[in-house]
Amino acid sequence: MSQRQVLQVFERYQKSRTQFVQMVAELAARPQNIETLQNAGVMCLLRPLLLDVVPTIQQTAALALGRLANYNHDLAEAVVKGGILPQLVYSLAEQNRFYKKTAAFVLRAVGKHSPQLAQAVVECGALDTLVICLEDFDPGVKEAVAWALGYIARHNAELSQAVVDAGAVPLLVLCIQDPEIALKRTAASALSDISKHSPELAQTVADAGAIAHLAQMILSPDAKLKCQVLSALSQIAKHSEDLAEMVVEAEIFPVVLTCLKDKDEYVKKNASTLIREIAKHTYELSQLIVNAGGVAAVIDYIGSCKGNIRLPGIMMLGYVAAHSENLALAVIMSKGVPQLSTCLSEESEDHIKAATAWALGQIGKHSPEHARAVVVTNTLPILLSLYMSTESSEDLQGKCKKAIKNILKKCTYLPALEPLLHDAPPNILKHVVGQFSKVLPHDSKARRLFVTSGGLKKVQEIKAEPGSLLQEYINNINNCYPEEIVRYYSPGYSDTLLEKIDSYQPVIN
Repeated sequence: MSQRQVLQVFERYQKSRTQFVQMVAELAARPQNIETLQNAGVMCLLRPLLLDVVPTIQQTAALALGRLANYNHDLAEAVVKGGILPQLVYSLAEQNRFYKKTAAFVLRAVGKHSPQLAQAVVECGALDTLVICLEDFDPGVKEAVAWALGYIARHNAELSQAVVDAGAVPLLVLCIQDPEIALKRTAASALSDISKHSPELAQTVADAGAIAHLAQMILSPDAKLKCQVLSALSQIAKHSEDLAEMVVEAEIFPVVLTCLKDKDEYVKKNASTLIREIAKHTYELSQLIVNAGGVAAVIDYIGSCKGNIRLPGIMMLGYVAAHSENLALAVIMSKGVPQLSTCLSEESEDHIKAATAWALGQIGKHSPEHARAVVVTNTLPILLSLYMSTESSEDLQGKCKKAIKNILKKCTYLPALEPLLHDAPPNILKHVVGQFSKVLPHDSKARRLFVTSGGLKKVQEIKAEPGSLLQEYINNINNCYPEEIVRYYSPGYSDTLLEKIDSYQPVIN
């Protein structure tokens, strides 16, 4: 046999291996093929090809494994149990940029499914090698590595700390300064994933100078980049007053308010989340947002969307209003209450309605004027209905109950309270009657109206335990009227009058 014939055997073998890995990689891209590939033992066949003498075969085998691992937890676990990760990590440092991208994809595909699988990636020594690859000249390699690091970090604080300890943060901050938009996005996302778990991790990201560079990208024309930038700033700002102040000092206001009018819904949501995370900490930070026009901008944004996109804005208004009377008044003056009332009526999700109820309670709790601003929008009956509904979640019922009590404690606008005399359960009714007992002794016009509207009659029909607080409130109300008026509106009085007619002996001249 000639030398040429011998070499042809090897060429055919190489061609067959190439065709095999290419076909498997293509098949693995379609979910309907995954089970068949798994049953055919594809993992065992691909593993040796990761060490093939031909680089393209190595790379394509890794791509196929990545697609399989990406599909579900079981396949990712099979990659780990098959001892494939150490081979990938070893090759990651040695091979060309195409292989590096693919190997990083496999590590990300395995690590994304659970903390346990992400820990397996860490334990095989992947982090140090991945971080070295963050200094690669190729933006595509850095992007693939940043994805992998972010997917590992997002699970919990321990894994995030492992990424930090490997030295990833300063290099990720350099990546967000890279001209490549895709790399900027991925690096910002990874910084967000690292920051979210604890104040210490967020502080590490802040200390690396990330905030200033992120803040400069808020007005990027790329919607996906804006989403990631706003998310990262939110994850930093949420932990403490100091971190929130660092974000504010990067001069994000009023620039960030323009994002509330963005065409992309997720940009709008992330912008309002950032504002919420800043507002929640202190009066001073909320006041700064008010001064920048943030409250009016958020109210407009809430009116322009529906569903979960609204939620951060609703909560932001609640946080602002909770800090002080003046800030709650700023929400009222910007027409925030009617907008929140609309949300309460329009939204179908219980958690959104619960947040809205809470926000209204934070506005109405400060003074009679604040409470009146809430109740004139006919909010109390809606809150009561949601509280009493058996279909409402436990959280929604609790938030509505708390909001009603907060508002009632300050409410002196009696016309809004009267419907509750007829509909409220005993635990709420007590607070309603209590407000009437406080206001009626000092307002003659209200006392007359209370009689003509049927309120006094309804109070006489309430069955209260002798000596209870509710009975005391009823007595206080009754003491505002002549005895004969109270008797006239008491249950059974008409029967007493009829009996008197029956027993009355007319005087005949």
